[in-house]
Amino acid sequence: MTEESEEPKGSVEEASFRLHMVTWNVATADPPEDFTLLLHLNSPKRPDLYVIGLQEVSSRPLRFVSDSVFDDPWTKRLMDTLSPRRYVKLSSIRMQGLLLLVFSKLTHVPFIRDIQTTYTRTGVFGYWGNKGGVSARLSFYGHMLCFLNCHLAAHMDFASQRVDELEYIVDAQTFHCQKAPKIDNHRLMFWFGDLNFRIQDHGMHFVRSCIKDQTYDLLWSKDQLTMMKEKEQILQQFEEGPLDFPPTYKFDLNSDTYDSRLYRTWFGLTGKKRKPAWTDRILWRLRSKAAPSDGAAEEKAWSAEEDEEQQEEEEEYPLRVRQDLYTSHMEYKISDHKPVISVFTLELRKKSDAPLVSLQAEGEWSADMDAMVLYRPLQPFASSAWDWIGLYKVGFCSVSDYITYTWVKDNQVASNEEVIQVYVSKEGIPVRGAQCVLCYYSNTLQSIIGVSEAFKVHESKVAGEEGFFHEKIGALELAVFTEDL
Repeated sequence: MTEESEEPKGSVEEASFRLHMVTWNVATADPPEDFTLLLHLNSPKRPDLYVIGLQEVSSRPLRFVSDSVFDDPWTKRLMDTLSPRRYVKLSSIRMQGLLLLVFSKLTHVPFIRDIQTTYTRTGVFGYWGNKGGVSARLSFYGHMLCFLNCHLAAHMDFASQRVDELEYIVDAQTFHCQKAPKIDNHRLMFWFGDLNFRIQDHGMHFVRSCIKDQTYDLLWSKDQLTMMKEKEQILQQFEEGPLDFPPTYKFDLNSDTYDSRLYRTWFGLTGKKRKPAWTDRILWRLRSKAAPSDGAAEEKAWSAEEDEEQQEEEEEYPLRVRQDLYTSHMEYKISDHKPVISVFTLELRKKSDAPLVSLQAEGEWSADMDAMVLYRPLQPFASSAWDWIGLYKVGFCSVSDYITYTWVKDNQVASNEEVIQVYVSKEGIPVRGAQCVLCYYSNTLQSIIGVSEAFKVHESKVAGEEGFFHEKIGALELAVFTEDL
């Protein structure tokens, strides 16, 4: 894959961005009506990015088939919530019950490039997707970020297996990106999800007493993830904020009561209640400037020259991470897990401060005539015969939410050294008009690399004269007239 171009070093000042992350095992429940608390929608500090990882999204056969054709209820509800606030869904990936979504403010969309997703199964015999990891990687103003949402093996006695599964997922997942073909190659990586680590050794009474007294720190030393970090090198790379919130598992449904049910086991015996635990976590790893060990260098097949070049680049374009919030939301009761959120500030020097393409609508647009788009490449990039320009309503939900589109190469009308003119058929332009934007989609970078200013598409005069907008017009007449237009 061709890498995106960069501006001369030192040409851009540092900037801060707000990242809001969510992990939630939703236990096959439908989404709640209100996401205000979960997404901090009333906060004066609006996130630049939302990254949302869900586990156990309903994957019953009929639901899963419908979700493969249409957006699943969680994705749709989140898009309906965020798109009016000018957020665009950049990426989504689903593996059975695992779902990962990335949303961005529209203003950042042309600078988020080379978006790729992948998944790894670790369920029954390594073939079943009820457990495993889904990931999304992207370039954010030139910095390589990766988000890995996992659902790992359950139960108290499988802490080592959970670590093995993480190692397998990180090693197995690859991307078509020269600079970051593996998860480990990314400058900043977030690992989150239902990681299923438990609190061991302490009895049920002691754990619940600590929760009641809010003395969570007395439980930290027996948290399996904390304990495993002392001996597992892969875990030592990750940072995590203090667990200053109640354990998020396991709750009775529709309540704030920790597990109180009696479980039936074989031969009619009664099983134990589940001990509370911090199963739902959000961790991060910022790649160190220090050179990797000989083993790591050999594994990644990096030469000394490449490693030195990487360190120089990281010094020239610094990236820092600060965790501003790490907590759970007890208000949501639809699952036996509570959602966990974390808010980060990313401080970085942009490697690019201008979009790859600028574009604008030429002249007046309506469904009465064919239209023209003017676009201008601002930086060199690998264009493709599969590049296209989409017409979107202001407040669109995702890349696929276009009204109509035109192929850049096939519908090119004229060009000179600076500006290229592309034709758009009137057949796809909305008859009733709308406030719209144009977006240039790069197939090579798998992302939108240019967004126009908003402009007005006017109502069709021909449709108005023919009575198309009359409130009593029949649905069949309307459909026929639209087809004729």
